[in-house]
Amino acid sequence: MINSMRVVIAGISLLLVSIHATASSPLVELVKTVKPSVVGIGLLTPLESNATQLRGTGFVFGNGRYVATNYHVVSEPLDPTIVQHYVVMVGQGKRPQVIKGEVIALDPVHDVAILEVRNALVPLSLADDNLVDEGTHIAFTGFPIGAVLGLYPATHQGIVSAITPDALPSSNSDQLTINMLSRLEKPFLIYQLDATAYPGNSGSPVFDVSTSRVIAIINKVFVAAGKESALSTPTGISYAIPIQHLKALAKKHNIPL
Repeated sequence: MINSMRVVIAGISLLLVSIHATASSPLVELVKTVKPSVVGIGLLTPLESNATQLRGTGFVFGNGRYVATNYHVVSEPLDPTIVQHYVVMVGQGKRPQVIKGEVIALDPVHDVAILEVRNALVPLSLADDNLVDEGTHIAFTGFPIGAVLGLYPATHQGIVSAITPDALPSSNSDQLTINMLSRLEKPFLIYQLDATAYPGNSGSPVFDVSTSRVIAIINKVFVAAGKESALSTPTGISYAIPIQHLKALAKKHNIPL
């Protein structure tokens, strides 16, 4: 009798392991597929340093020559008195490929920007304009703590916990602009995610795990205390801009999707 019970327990354990492996395999394959298309967005000032300052994350879309990120990642004006470029960092490790990127489209209200690069890269597929359901299993890939040790993309997963109006601007109240005030007057819907993102994740693509398509762009995290607490004590609440706003910006500037 005891031996029979052991056989049954062993069988159940194997079944649970098999179920877990089956359930996790879509995400495993997704990560392998998307990593080559996730890039770092940086600022390069050769006269000051040969090192690139990583400002956030981006991802390739369209025909492979366009990179999406957040407006706030590339909002700092380039200094006209010195040589300075926004760049796209491709690959991973201590020596990623650095490609000059030209900012060609900006949408401050929805916190979206598009850069163009000369080299054709591997693009990601974008979802349609319909919002996904709350409870949808999502993942996002980016550079949460920058590139101190090199460029190593990290993937986090969670769910869409809510679809909520974006009533608060990304900047502090003392940095409100006309565009930010417009957002307050006419809030639009964004995704609230039950997943932990960090400042370096700004611009990271958010995927519907079941379809592998990009549904949104990470743009901010909820911070309970000061800015420093985003790293030390993250809340696990992040926000993302629905992909329809990137597609609208691309269409406005005749960028093929």
